[in-house]
Amino acid sequence: MDDGYQILRNLSDNEEIAKKLFEIEVSILSIGSFKTLFERLLLLIEEKFGIPHLWISLIAENEISHLIEALESSELLKNRLSLVQKGLLLDLLEHKSTPILINENLQPFYRLFPENHTFFVKSLAIAPLVLDGEIIGSLNLGDFSELRFQPTMDTFFLSQLAVKISICLSNVSAHEKLKFVATRDSVTSLFNRSELEKMLEREFSRTKRYGNPLAVLFIDCNDFEMVNHAYGHTCGDALLKYIADHVTRMIRRDDLPFRSAGDEFVVLLPNQTSKEASTVSERLSGFFRENPLKFGDAPIPVSVTCGFASTEDPEANSTGALLKKADERLCQAKSRKDVSR
Repeated sequence: MDDGYQILRNLSDNEEIAKKLFEIEVSILSIGSFKTLFERLLLLIEEKFGIPHLWISLIAENEISHLIEALESSELLKNRLSLVQKGLLLDLLEHKSTPILINENLQPFYRLFPENHTFFVKSLAIAPLVLDGEIIGSLNLGDFSELRFQPTMDTFFLSQLAVKISICLSNVSAHEKLKFVATRDSVTSLFNRSELEKMLEREFSRTKRYGNPLAVLFIDCNDFEMVNHAYGHTCGDALLKYIADHVTRMIRRDDLPFRSAGDEFVVLLPNQTSKEASTVSERLSGFFRENPLKFGDAPIPVSVTCGFASTEDPEANSTGALLKKADERLCQAKSRKDVSR
């Protein structure tokens, strides 16, 4: 009688777990971005299973920088993400792609915790995250009770969840790659001209709505054709990438860099005035003047000319007028440089 009752109870519990996992699966299968996938996944698991501590670990040295960047940009996820070394995670997982449950000797697993976070947990469930057949991280569940995740328990349902997440990761990865190709410049990985037009319209609308300034900075690479002719197109591409990388590092997180065309770049500077754009211009020009590109054994001089405009300019009453004003000032600056040579 007792055995029969326990079997029925186990069946009922399993049905309830399967139902919750199905609801999670339905909710995440159609998601097209890494950030939304993990945000929704964590919230759903918390809601349906009452997990007190839930976070994601990612292998830092894998080629998943786009995934890490997406998760770090999320307010929800920035405190629930830890970057770990590949060897460490694989050792903890015993080089297997199946989930593990731990309720004793937890200290080695503390290294999976997000930086500066210590959770009071007595048991852990760790489900490997797999993308294209490679372990890229883990989904980690921690509980206050040592009975919640016991090594002797069946991990069937957790394994099923891990498989569903892997399928979703593959789908999202394919979607993100197509999106990347459509919106990014192939040489520099900056946003392309079509994205510039879209984002400028968005930022200009915000400026009109809230009354905040918006500046546009044009950056032109001087003597680019000469570099191509003297050192070859491989060096020319390296020069464009060098400029793009350092511009991205030297502007604010909210600023938006683009490769507009050829050897020209554009940076949108939300909430920046012409005076502030001038400061950015001088800082960039000075940096490139003092830091040549190292290409093989040859130091390649880097020179840029900048032009800028902002919505403070009376004539900059549209996106087209704002770009035109910045371009005019770029041409004026180049003319002054040519005269001074």
